[in-house]
Amino acid sequence: MEEHKSTVVQKTVKSGITFGSALAMVISYTTWRSVGWAIFHGLLSWVYVIYFILRY
Repeated sequence: MEEHKSTVVQKTVKSGITFGSALAMVISYTTWRSVGWAIFHGLLSWVYVIYFILRY
């Protein structure tokens, strides 16, 4: 049972990180119209998303 919970948590974390990166890149590109900034903000992931929410 414990192994199943670990697998579920790992899959959730992995998809959450992927979604955060995609969200950060979309927000960045629509705001700055720059692929370079979008890639950089995608690497920052949720940090940039939270910054954007607090800033704007």
